[in-house]
Amino acid sequence: MHLAYPAVLSALLFCTGLYGVLARRNAILVLMSVELMLNAVNLNLVAFDVWLSKTAEETLHSGQALTLFTIAIAAAEIGIGLAIVLAVHRNRGTADIDKLRDTAERHDPYGTDHDALTAEQSGEAQKAEATA
Repeated sequence: MHLAYPAVLSALLFCTGLYGVLARRNAILVLMSVELMLNAVNLNLVAFDVWLSKTAEETLHSGQALTLFTIAIAAAEIGIGLAIVLAVHRNRGTADIDKLRDTAERHDPYGTDHDALTAEQSGEAQKAEATA
């Protein structure tokens, strides 16, 4: 088989995974897209290893060894990533990435301290209740 076929298939898989990472809002779908990208890299590693071993007559097969290493890393990544997504889903009730951005620390564009402002407002409310 010619080298162009697995290379084109790998490029299509990688582009599909890249689109999934950039366009999806669900964290689980983003993780699946990352896995698709890693599988495209694995396909490229094996294809080039077979092609180079035919031309150089090597028996080392370093591309296949790197593929096994990548599969092990991907398994660890998906396990940890899925655990994080499940923990966030239990706490927040959603796996939507845009809604999870609200959990980040909020910055006031005017530079005022939000906590101090809330404490000041609650103090004014207590004074108003005391006078009423």
